Amino acid sequence: MFLVKQWRALAFGVYGYKNFTKSGFVEHSKKFQPEDMEVRLEGKNCIVTGANSGIGYATAEGLASRGATLYIVCRNKERGEAALSKIQGVTGNKNVFLEVCDISSTSDVKLFASKFSSKDKPVHILVNNAGLLENNRLITSEGFEMNFAVNVLGTYTMTELMLPFLEKAAPDARVINVASGGMYTSPLTDDLQFSADKFDGLEQYARNKRVALTEKWADKYKEKGIGFYSMHPGWAETPGVATSLPRFSKTLSGNLRTIEEGADTIIWLALQPKEKLVSGGFYFDRAEAPKHLPFAATKGSHVAIDSIVDRLHSLSNISA
Repeated sequence: MFLVKQWRALAFGVYGYKNFTKSGFVEHSKKFQPEDMEVRLEGKNCIVTGANSGIGYATAEGLASRGATLYIVCRNKERGEAALSKIQGVTGNKNVFLEVCDISSTSDVKLFASKFSSKDKPVHILVNNAGLLENNRLITSEGFEMNFAVNVLGTYTMTELMLPFLEKAAPDARVINVASGGMYTSPLTDDLQFSADKFDGLEQYARNKRVALTEKWADKYKEKGIGFYSMHPGWAETPGVATSLPRFSKTLSGNLRTIEEGADTIIWLALQPKEKLVSGGFYFDRAEAPKHLPFAATKGSHVAIDSIVDRLHSLSNISA
């Protein structure tokens, strides 16, 4: 097992440095088609979680600039209001609204969904961007490990509760889940809250960001006209990276992607015709990407997803 973990770390480092950095984006962008990003989104309702800074903010600004009616979901009211004002000012789009919701709290997510239902609006695009890499073991007021609460349980609860509104937008509805290249370093596990005595926030984050849930949703709801996609933004220079991975951020200073480059594939996925995309697919730099690195022994772990989803349903306490 030790050798496998070492191989994963080495393979991830080499693969990541070649592909996930700014230089990787510059190289991959040579194949981009500019017309792919010229689609307008007037009349489309979009929700972006964690939209007050970083990649979430860049995504929100990109969707608003294309005319979308946008709901930015932020934990902090003050920061959310600042982001709202900036997005409206930069894009000239006044159909941008702030929704204050802490994704780490299933109660908050349920309250948001309840309030949103009163709008009686379809949701064309849901971007599950809110994420957290907390290096220390923190427990939420609901009793959940903080990384898991935000990255998995909150995202699961948000998506499941938005399904009725996504169905209203079918067959054009889509859910875009922001993953991480860190997933390549860890298999899926049903130890959702990291029970080991020595907590490892980086490993927990890697587990959280595996794309098996996206695959499961794509299969489960394939008849509902909703597309489910996951993507990796590359290594971008965000406030979250600077705070959670200071050494990594300093080491790669100057070769990290901008937040706009990190958000590029999210926006691309939001704009493409669904027939051009593969539901359940994992995307990176506007192309389908591998979900596992060679010889990393992570592929077989995805068989655990059924029991994990059952557990998430139980923990979220969503009515069947």
